[in-house]
Amino acid sequence: MRRLALLLLLPALAGCSSFKESGAGIAGGVGGVLVAQKAELLKPEFLAGALVAYAIYDPLAPTWEINATKLDEDRVRFDLCMKALITGGDGEARQIFLRNARQLAEGQGAAGFDVVRFEEGIDSTRPFAHRFASGEVRLVRSRIWPTL
Repeated sequence: MRRLALLLLLPALAGCSSFKESGAGIAGGVGGVLVAQKAELLKPEFLAGALVAYAIYDPLAPTWEINATKLDEDRVRFDLCMKALITGGDGEARQIFLRNARQLAEGQGAAGFDVVRFEEGIDSTRPFAHRFASGEVRLVRSRIWPTL
């Protein structure tokens, strides 16, 4: 029963933290502590387990690690690696790749970019598998205003 209460309590606290303007985060936190206290979940062994789970999962860390490598003046390769323990984001590799390519093109003053190649997959390492993606873009300069 206590484990079930803990499993139901943690997502509720995370959901309430998104309502910062209305004070629901504070109310959810206080309510969560009261429920945990009543269910006797504030014992050191439960708190230690929660801290270990939080440290492993780290919900505030970015889901994807992105490395950009400049291959030549107009070509850039992006390598994306997803963290091992996730709760979603499986189909967002291409979206993140394109967003970073667009930001790079705008930052370099290019008119746009062409995707030369893109691949994604799963690296089955131990103890946890993780997703990866790799792609290459070619920055395109304006043909009408080549000095831009």
